[in-house]
Amino acid sequence: MPKSKVRKKAVYTPPPRTSKAKVSPPWLVPLMLACLLVGLAWIAIFYISGQSLPVSALHQWNLVVGFALIVGGVMLATRWQ
Repeated sequence: MPKSKVRKKAVYTPPPRTSKAKVSPPWLVPLMLACLLVGLAWIAIFYISGQSLPVSALHQWNLVVGFALIVGGVMLATRWQ
């Protein structure tokens, strides 16, 4: 019976790393923290004031504004490197 050919496997070499590390822009962290804190403060003020502040014309939509700010802060946090 003929002998099968032996496959030569090359040694695994990982792909080369990029020489330049990604860096976040300098405005990202302050904006992220500002969105998170302002959103939290917006909702807290809304409940503490008896649902009349920060903008009384928005009524329950004040919650949407507060949560939108918090979601914006979380989305910015995903881009932080």
